[in-house]
Amino acid sequence: MGMRKGDHDHSGTDWETAVLDGGPADGIRMRVNDRPAVVQVTYPCEVDGPAGGAQVEALYVYRRDPRVQEQPLRYGYDQASP
Repeated sequence: MGMRKGDHDHSGTDWETAVLDGGPADGIRMRVNDRPAVVQVTYPCEVDGPAGGAQVEALYVYRRDPRVQEQPLRYGYDQASP
């Protein structure tokens, strides 16, 4: 059973269900706090050659659809970002 606005977890923080639309993370469901305007999704990349300890990740940005006020909130893929 999903949490609803006003539900609390053990830390006392409000969480809401959200879903990602489009892009590489299409359909992923998650819980967000305070309805962030933007969420980012990263996927690790394999590095060829010496990286000196650096990690490389592919970054994808999703923006909240302000028209959706009920759960699940919706975040659409922003292919122009970052």
